[in-house]
Amino acid sequence: MNNHADIYNAFGRVAVLMGGDSAERDVSLKSGAAALGALKRKGIDAFGLDLRFNQIDDGLSICQQLSAEEFNTAFIALHGRGGEDGIIQGVLEALDIPYSGCKVAASAIGMDKLRTKLLWAGAGLPTPAFELIKASDLLGDDKGLIDLLIQRVAVSLSFPVMVKPAHEGSSIGMSKVLGQDSLLEALLTAAKYDKEILVEQWIVGKEYTGAVLAGNALPLIRLETPREFYDYQAKYVSDDTDYHCPCGLEKKQESQYQLLVMDAFERIGAEGWGRVDFMCDEQGQPWLIEINTVPGLTDHSLVPMAARNDGIEFDDLIVQILNTAVSYG
Repeated sequence: MNNHADIYNAFGRVAVLMGGDSAERDVSLKSGAAALGALKRKGIDAFGLDLRFNQIDDGLSICQQLSAEEFNTAFIALHGRGGEDGIIQGVLEALDIPYSGCKVAASAIGMDKLRTKLLWAGAGLPTPAFELIKASDLLGDDKGLIDLLIQRVAVSLSFPVMVKPAHEGSSIGMSKVLGQDSLLEALLTAAKYDKEILVEQWIVGKEYTGAVLAGNALPLIRLETPREFYDYQAKYVSDDTDYHCPCGLEKKQESQYQLLVMDAFERIGAEGWGRVDFMCDEQGQPWLIEINTVPGLTDHSLVPMAARNDGIEFDDLIVQILNTAVSYG
């Protein structure tokens, strides 16, 4: 009990940062509320702070919003831009406040699907082939350029493909495209959310996610959804998504994939906690898809599920995540 008290004293007063202005605001509020409840149940002096980066009614900057409350440690439950891309991490470092999870550089890289893939590919890690499309090239009047871009994708990649904004999470703005005729519509959908768009080779096979906590790989989860892919609806709304944990792999095979997850996680400089998503094709070859440096903590979320399978209940998981602010600070 004294050991716990010593750990909790190291946290001081804890601000659970949630909300934000990204497309993932609603999910962040749910994650933050769940984390805050867990910390309070553990007897930690914690409170919630709904930050606004852009839509600030009272005109307060992020620094002013943070400075309006006295706290010693930050638990980051912000998803998407502003909270997962290094911005809030940089502000907290400037204010000399310890915070949970990845630091500035890893957060920025992890939120950028393009740079993450380039880094993985440069390190020799398997990730699907892709093409980069700039939204500005799609939104102009040059139909010849648009046709050229569509043709480039068709020649470079085989259909189906996945179209995704390069800097969004929670599958927002993503589309599976079966043929060349529907590619432009998917690109324009992604262009509503980002200036850079990835067109990625579709991998036929099983989908897995690997959570990392304090330097350890948690049990893998295999995902199954009747939808086209594991989209926003499947992640947060639908009850027809199946989560397999244990994932059904032989122990040796799962360990090999866990090593790949850890390698992918560490290659971008990630630390503390996070999640790496990957596909396995029909030959068993894994393909890294993306990394999440502030994964969800809702009732549909995957990290709590993997932790529970490893014997870590939700409240203890939240304390361990908070402890990364001290351990890795």
